[in-house]
Amino acid sequence: MDNNTFPSFLVTPEIDAEADKRIKQYPDEKKRSAVLPLLHIVQHNFGFINTEATEWVASKLELEPMQVHEVVSFYPGLREHAPGKYHMRICRTLSCAMTGSAELMERLCELTGIDRSQSDSHHNPIAVSPCGQWSVEFAECLASCGTGPVCMVNDDFHEAVNPDDAQGLLDKYSSASQS
Repeated sequence: MDNNTFPSFLVTPEIDAEADKRIKQYPDEKKRSAVLPLLHIVQHNFGFINTEATEWVASKLELEPMQVHEVVSFYPGLREHAPGKYHMRICRTLSCAMTGSAELMERLCELTGIDRSQSDSHHNPIAVSPCGQWSVEFAECLASCGTGPVCMVNDDFHEAVNPDDAQGLLDKYSSASQS
């Protein structure tokens, strides 16, 4: 599936300047330490980190692309694949699991047509709807244990989202994109 939600990877002068600013925060002999800040810049601007982005970060830091890829593939918060326009992260830790996060995930997938059978827990945790509008993944602790199940849609935090509330949650974002 082709996801046109995010722009193609193209380094603008602003992005390059932001990267240079981050790199300068480290001594020259330790500039490789800027790998995470640069990867966050890429993901923030492009939605995920593809091969071109990995190669750009590697060249900025005088690293081999594989060294950058190792970082990308290690941290589950960094995405190697494009999410949907609306990316839903559902907490699966104990408090949320006990209040129905697995059932919430099932209901969201049912309503959006998402098939999670090809996603795994680490290397490709994101499953995208056929239309590219929606994506889901489980998250570890979204830090609201007393109000589970909790989820995030892009950067918006939602508490006490029961499976019965799933359609309303989707409707909120569907209507926002039509405005």
